[in-house]
Amino acid sequence: MTTMPRLSRWSRRGFLSASTGTALALGLAARASAAVPSAAATAAEADEFATLRAKWSTLVLGEGFSPTAEPFRTRLTELGTTAAQLLSTMAPATGSLWPDLVYADPEPDTDQESYGYSANMNASYTRLHTLTQACVRPGTGLTGDADLKAAILTGLDHLQAEVYNAGQTRYGNWYNWQIGAPQALLDICVLLYDDLSAARLAGFLAAVDHFVPDSAVASYSGTSTGANRVDLCRVLALRGIVGASAAKTALARDALSPVFPYVTSGDGLYTDGSFIQHTTVPYTGSYGSVMLGGLGMLFALLAGSTWEVTDANRQIVFDAVENAWAPFLHNGLVMDGVAGRAISRGLTATDAKQIQQDDHLRGHPILAAIVLLGLGASGTENARWRALVKGWMQRDYYSPPMSDPSLSLAGLARLQGVQDDTTVTALAEPTGHRLFTGMARATHRGPGWAASISMADRRITYYETGNGENLRGWHTGSGMLYWWGDTYANGQYSDAFWPTVDPYRLPGTTASRKVLADAAGGDWGASLPDVNWVGGVTDGRRASIGQYLKGLQSTLLAKKSWFCLDDAIVCLGAGITSTDGTAVESTIENRNLGATGGHTFTVDGTVRSAASPWSQAFTGASWAHIGGMGGYVFPGGADFTARREARTGAWSDINKGGSTTALTRTYLTLYVDHGTDPTGAGYAYLLMPGATAAQTQARAAATGWLTVLANTDGQQGVSVPSSGFTGVNFWFGGTVGPLVASDPCSVMVTEKGDGTAVLCVSDPKRMLTGLTLTWDRAVSAVVSKPSTVTSATTGSALTLTFGDLTATAGATQKITVSLA
Repeated sequence: MTTMPRLSRWSRRGFLSASTGTALALGLAARASAAVPSAAATAAEADEFATLRAKWSTLVLGEGFSPTAEPFRTRLTELGTTAAQLLSTMAPATGSLWPDLVYADPEPDTDQESYGYSANMNASYTRLHTLTQACVRPGTGLTGDADLKAAILTGLDHLQAEVYNAGQTRYGNWYNWQIGAPQALLDICVLLYDDLSAARLAGFLAAVDHFVPDSAVASYSGTSTGANRVDLCRVLALRGIVGASAAKTALARDALSPVFPYVTSGDGLYTDGSFIQHTTVPYTGSYGSVMLGGLGMLFALLAGSTWEVTDANRQIVFDAVENAWAPFLHNGLVMDGVAGRAISRGLTATDAKQIQQDDHLRGHPILAAIVLLGLGASGTENARWRALVKGWMQRDYYSPPMSDPSLSLAGLARLQGVQDDTTVTALAEPTGHRLFTGMARATHRGPGWAASISMADRRITYYETGNGENLRGWHTGSGMLYWWGDTYANGQYSDAFWPTVDPYRLPGTTASRKVLADAAGGDWGASLPDVNWVGGVTDGRRASIGQYLKGLQSTLLAKKSWFCLDDAIVCLGAGITSTDGTAVESTIENRNLGATGGHTFTVDGTVRSAASPWSQAFTGASWAHIGGMGGYVFPGGADFTARREARTGAWSDINKGGSTTALTRTYLTLYVDHGTDPTGAGYAYLLMPGATAAQTQARAAATGWLTVLANTDGQQGVSVPSSGFTGVNFWFGGTVGPLVASDPCSVMVTEKGDGTAVLCVSDPKRMLTGLTLTWDRAVSAVVSKPSTVTSATTGSALTLTFGDLTATAGATQKITVSLA
């Protein structure tokens, strides 16, 4: 049984001596000479470039696995089958390499039609990449096949002669010319390096130089930031390595540096763990995944070489594994609230097979990227990350990573290495809260469940559409509340949710029923609500979060708050007003019950009909429960409508490139109908993920457990005496319970059993130059306070005076006091 060799951490000495062995282990003959070397290239440089090519082959193809063991054997067989189909249909002709991928644009520009033609050019290179992998990998049935190799070379020559050459002006999507096609082309050049003549290689490299000149990374702006910059650096690095150019390789390394530092606006990583791409879009789970994976590859490639990435700021990337990515990973999935328009890429038809994408399949490459990144991190970081990854893998019962049909073989091999490592003990899912004010997102974890909240403000878009994708994501930033259990409901948003859910009734949102056009608001996150008060406070365990909501292309206004507690999330809405001439609804829940949808639904102790379609309006209800999911409690009683219905849609409804196959799922929806053109409407409910019907009923009966202190257009607040918790969102200054605020702010107080209390305060609007907060509670001393607190008066009450808070970016200011 042949096992692919495992890449260890690379030392400088080991690096220069390893090229031949690594390449031969991959079945690739390494050669010391470089194609088209510059006159100044020394023999040592040529050897080093050969080593780097061999190393890139290892990174692309994977290592440490047996091609005869599952799941690799099956995946390699499938690769061979796909390659054979592609080979049989390849037919070089004027304007195309495959008949179904015409790239010749009769009217080249940058409209949607030209985007399609340029995508076909990119896809043609991607297919050649697939053929190349089938040729160089073992176990495909086409390994080393001379006819296949000749066809690949013919295809490369055809594309180079017709479309991807130094004389061509690009059209359509820039990405296809600067990232997609050259990445595939340069990978092929590495994998088939010994089969490419110097003249042929020179032509390919001239094309890459034409479309990706050094100027592509001259300025950290436009399309050369974040994940895109990392992708461009990958192109430049491979261009340097394939063409034996020390200057190109050095440029690639150096051009990574602007990616590392924290940012305070626009694209990149923020100190609070936020990640933004396209200026206004939270993108941890899509572009962020690309960036993390790309950095992992480049760090590993260049480690130990002359061009090793040594910028001290790369530690920011290592810190971001747990600061930025881990909070949005749950049981192998990455939460949809940070996946942007990728949520609409559910099912596409590619090369005669259906390619599925969902939150789990987007999460698995992040797990593999974290494993790879660990090779360059400290031993402590690497060990902890492997333990995190093992935990996520073990708990992903819904979509086991090792059965992922779309994860690369290299990614599978990295995950298998963690799975089989008996020295690694899986880390459990944590509990607690993370608030990402930099991108208007929050995650909250209770015992056995996780949740996420998505909001929008003048910096963060309602949603992103573009390239014909995510056409109906209009209300995903209107307070959408996602949640998953530990051993249940992990497929809630994976199982055809986005094409079948009512886009006006997303769980947690308040929305007008005003009909919106597909892609309403404009492409690339262009539409931003004119609001400032979005954010809140957290002590790392609990949180008070608020959103001043203005509807997309709507007159809708609302104040929404979430108080995230140990076993529940309290949800309040107030000031709900609209003059759209349509109904306004707040959706308590919209649960995807799958294809059959037989879950029991109980209201106030009575099991309701399981028929579909079915609906019923309830008046003064105290609690509700969905079997196998969780419970909902309505303090003081509530009027709401429940609806069980089958909904049918297709991915093509929300993504122009999606499958047209009709899909049907059953939903159980709970919503508050505020009526047409409401004024000052509101709602109040508790979400209790995983609670049984009995636990839900008991919470509803415990009327003293929760006190709603305020639920108005001016303030919203609650207290939970048993937890010592008080949380208030002051939309305007005022008095709520024991708290008095001079100006808009978010406040949370936790009284502890040790005679201390912690106050958390923030300025979500990022506009306060001063704030006075009084807590009507006897305090003997201030134990700790941030520098933003300019004075503190103790005694029968605590009065805190804050200075300028505008530079805090809405971050929590934590004060600890001793109680009298």
